[in-house]
Amino acid sequence: MNWLETIIISIVEGLTEFLPVSSTGHMIITQHLLGVPQGDAFVHAFTFIIQFGAILSVVCLYWKRFFQFDNTPAPAGASLFQQLKHKYYFYWLLIVGVLPAVVIGLLAKKSGLLDWLLDSVEVVAIMLVVGGIFMLFCDRLFNHGSEKNVLNEKRAFFIGLFQCISVIPGVSRSMATIVGGMAQGLTRKRAAEFSFFLAVPTMAGATFLDLLDLLKEDTSWATTHNITMLLLGCVVSFIVALLAMKWFVAFLTKYGFKAFGVYRIIVGGIIIAMLLAGQSLQMVD
Repeated sequence: MNWLETIIISIVEGLTEFLPVSSTGHMIITQHLLGVPQGDAFVHAFTFIIQFGAILSVVCLYWKRFFQFDNTPAPAGASLFQQLKHKYYFYWLLIVGVLPAVVIGLLAKKSGLLDWLLDSVEVVAIMLVVGGIFMLFCDRLFNHGSEKNVLNEKRAFFIGLFQCISVIPGVSRSMATIVGGMAQGLTRKRAAEFSFFLAVPTMAGATFLDLLDLLKEDTSWATTHNITMLLLGCVVSFIVALLAMKWFVAFLTKYGFKAFGVYRIIVGGIIIAMLLAGQSLQMVD
């Protein structure tokens, strides 16, 4: 990957990370359009690692809420675990929410399914269309949230189960977790914000595992150029995501998912039509 490819892919990641359009799917499509070689271990790792750069924008934008503690007294007679859970309840909910993704993600990675999915632009296109059709109707199905419904362990775990669907490129982690929250009675805004928070431990874990795999398999990738590309990708995706996130929350709260559903159907439909016509997606030789 060269400088231009890295910057373009990172901008796409930053723009789409928090939108329900699948950032991974858009990066795979962009890589095909730019002619980036598929099946390469470094390209797979790059796809996940720069997502963590975008996710860090959550900590920056919501830092007051991300570093929150409950300093009220714990219930009388509470055990040490109960006292810790009371004080750090926000982080406890993140742990509960991320557990399903840890299990499913590890299974998908060890089986080789994840690497196969990352190389398949066909899967991305199909899931963009399928997800887009669902999003045309999901506001009617799940838009019954109330500010009275607070996030608890059961709801966090349920949202975590929904997040597992996003192991399939083209589904969108953001869409899956927001819909999971809405299905549990949360408002669109509250579901979107917890989706952002849950992304931090999820992508931190995925980034750590990818770095470990890269170091175990072959360290020849760790050239000055590749490391520079990773750092550049993280910085660009962080900045772009920071700008895009607030806009998305305001738009989603006011208008819902329908516009994103139409966009997904159009993009996925164009790619499917090109593939069926035997046309290459590659725009750059």
